[in-house]
Amino acid sequence: MTVTSLKQETAMRRRVSSFKSKPIFLSILILAGYGCVMITSATMGIEAGDYSALISTIAKQILFVGAGVIAMHVATTRFRLKLLTSNGFLNVLVVGTGIALVMPLAFPAVSGAHAWIQLGPLGSLQPSEFAKVSLILVIAAYLGDQSSASFKQYKHCYNVALGFSIMFVAIVVVVQGDFGSGMVMAMILFVCLLVPQSPRISHVHRLQKRLFIFGVIVVLVILISPFGESIVDMIPLLKDYQKARIFSARDPFVDQYNTGYQLINGLVAFASGGFTGVGFGNSVRKFMNFPAANTDYILSIIVEELGFLGFLIVLIPYGVILYQLFHYAFKMKSEKGRIILIGVATYLVVHFLFNVGGETGLIPLTGVPLLMLSQGGSSAAATMLAIGVAQAVICRYNMGEIH
Repeated sequence: MTVTSLKQETAMRRRVSSFKSKPIFLSILILAGYGCVMITSATMGIEAGDYSALISTIAKQILFVGAGVIAMHVATTRFRLKLLTSNGFLNVLVVGTGIALVMPLAFPAVSGAHAWIQLGPLGSLQPSEFAKVSLILVIAAYLGDQSSASFKQYKHCYNVALGFSIMFVAIVVVVQGDFGSGMVMAMILFVCLLVPQSPRISHVHRLQKRLFIFGVIVVLVILISPFGESIVDMIPLLKDYQKARIFSARDPFVDQYNTGYQLINGLVAFASGGFTGVGFGNSVRKFMNFPAANTDYILSIIVEELGFLGFLIVLIPYGVILYQLFHYAFKMKSEKGRIILIGVATYLVVHFLFNVGGETGLIPLTGVPLLMLSQGGSSAAATMLAIGVAQAVICRYNMGEIH
């Protein structure tokens, strides 16, 4: 590449980047910075007196957030929808994702799941977080903008998209043993399949709606009815700790010093926060052997220290990002672009609902992190990558390249 062409390419990337959604960009940076600050505070309780462990945890988080910022910028300036029509790109995407998902089997299990690739002093990488982005792109590639395809072609594309997606979910749930991430991926798949409006799959949409209603009824029966525990005990696929989480969500005080201990402490932290909190760094819960204070239960520490105002610093940026994603998704005609934007929005919403619902006892704890806030470099980097891909779609729409 000549110097002139390199300058032209750089200028083009800058031009593309200038068309991104500024509210999304600012909101994700606010969440990233806020997350690093609150992870530091929560980790002070977990690693009390061990300053080297504290510094190591924060350094790793900042490192992954920095990598996420770079990935977000690269995706924003370089990703194009036409890549989704390239067999080469799709082959690399599917095969690469599949290989990445089975690689954790080469490393020891953590908390009963083979979900992480150990990176030595850099920590670990959770490929299932990035597989969520791959799943969105696979659905968009095979099912978006297929109105002119014949019935046979559309059926083939649908089967391929569904097959690859189910493969990703199955590897995460069955091979890795990570039920929480598998549930998130299944929900993303469920919503993304509703986006294409081809009459060829209208019967599938009707089936999905019935399954959704049935699923809601089953969850309510398990959590509310007196027969809930008996139903849970009859489900053979659930492990003992997963059943314990369901029982704790029903009534954490039944076993308050064991299975219900974490949820009760989280609820006490929420109650202690009030409107303005007890003050940054002054959480009591994080010093009381509170498990997962900087991961699954980070929101409890945020609310305890900064109160409802601290929660608003989480809620408002999330709301801005989701509003922008849905705003552009409903404006554009491109189904590929719409699937990506709605898929990324679903990724954020499901993580938020699963995490907050688990922390407040509304649903069983799934071990799903609160994106950009919970300690975990993989989830932060994957989230920023997903935002970068969504921003690329928004940029191309604002430039008039897609409609």
